[in-house]
Amino acid sequence: MKLFTLILLSFICLFSAAQSNEFYLIVGTYTPPKGNGEGISIYKFNSSNGTASFVSKIFAENPSYLTISSNQQFVYSVNQNGNSKPNEASAFRFDKTTETLQFLNKEDVQGEGPCFITVDKKNKWLFTANYTAGNVSALPINKDGTVGKLAQLIQHKGNSIIKSRQSEPHAHTCVFDNKEQFLWVTDLGTDKIHSYRFNRKNLTPLLNDTSKYIASKAGNGPRHLAFHNNNLYVVNELSGTIDLFKQQKNKWAFVTSTSTDTSMKLDKGSADIHLSNDGKFLYVTDRGKYNSISTFSVQKNGHLIFKGSNSTLGKTPRNFIIDPTNRYVLIANQNSNTIVIFKRDIITGLLTSTGNEIKVGTPVCLQFIGMD
Repeated sequence: MKLFTLILLSFICLFSAAQSNEFYLIVGTYTPPKGNGEGISIYKFNSSNGTASFVSKIFAENPSYLTISSNQQFVYSVNQNGNSKPNEASAFRFDKTTETLQFLNKEDVQGEGPCFITVDKKNKWLFTANYTAGNVSALPINKDGTVGKLAQLIQHKGNSIIKSRQSEPHAHTCVFDNKEQFLWVTDLGTDKIHSYRFNRKNLTPLLNDTSKYIASKAGNGPRHLAFHNNNLYVVNELSGTIDLFKQQKNKWAFVTSTSTDTSMKLDKGSADIHLSNDGKFLYVTDRGKYNSISTFSVQKNGHLIFKGSNSTLGKTPRNFIIDPTNRYVLIANQNSNTIVIFKRDIITGLLTSTGNEIKVGTPVCLQFIGMD
């Protein structure tokens, strides 16, 4: 009887360990005519061997960026529809029993070209950065997870020196700092990184003060950003650089700039930036003819040291994600219809191809949800 009990306990432990190494991978795509995706797809990702298997999908128009509620019960997407249709934020309930998304509702963000979406930790507010319109939308989240009507719209103004890309504002990301005190918004068109004080209890949750910003170097085109301790890293799409800012007495000061791939060439189409879960390494992608992902080690003073670069084995790596176990990097290659899976060395930070990939039409955003 004791032997049977031990065997049973061992089996349960092994089963639990296997379960903890599986996650749901949520994929946003561009749909026709902008792309050839089918909406939002769900896969099971196994972090023990770096493989993925299809689970389900739901149609949504151009869900080009996704965010997950902190309780992992809801998925929110933008609907980046251009000027021919309303540009919206959509809500979905994720049912782990059926492993499907259930559409709840959608609301107009009143800003053309929404390309980024963020939800606060209390699941009270949803924010979108609207690229074409150059503005930021705030929408409340109801108790049932649905999206409420637009509560606040902040319009950016201005331009910068590259007339073909910077003749008007282009809000690109909206990301909370580590303490969720401010919502940070990069504007590629004006070379500014705005910070808006956040108060979820207000009917208009952002302090509408567009004079509060970090000035980026003219022609940089700030796109995405990442926080680590008192460091802010910003990847610049047009200059192909990563800027480091440090917080000093409630102010952010520029420290240094690093090329995304050591070439110092301009307009590499630099796209996404993420830190490893332990904060020791930083990764950034370049698109266009480069189609690469570069690895940097993060020093104690926040400075970056280039470690190496990999081909993304596909075209136009728009978005990538590090899996929750820190062992894999998944890259969405928009124009080759693949998500390529790389093994990540936790010690060196370097990436190697697993040979595994997911074939999906025009993937542009990746998010994880836990199985438990």
